[in-house]
Amino acid sequence: MAIFVHAVLPGVTTEQYDQLNAKLQETPDIFDGCVSHACVPTDDGLEVFDIWESEGHMNAFVERMMPVATGLGWPVSEAPRVMRVHNHWVPGASG
Repeated sequence: MAIFVHAVLPGVTTEQYDQLNAKLQETPDIFDGCVSHACVPTDDGLEVFDIWESEGHMNAFVERMMPVATGLGWPVSEAPRVMRVHNHWVPGASG
């Protein structure tokens, strides 16, 4: 079952995000199961919005991503909000 993830990351900058993303892009299979991703800067830091095919896919990503983020000096933040997706579609996409 697809899930929606909303992570609030106070104190994280777009530069830190870009640095982490560049490292993660070196192992593209880390994103297996990610349907969509958006990162939004806020006055306090960043907010991330993802849709994952399943909670298992998200957990596998987090398990591999967190050591990289910690190694880059990311602050520890609250667990993201995870919700089950009832419906997801992309306007204009076929299928």
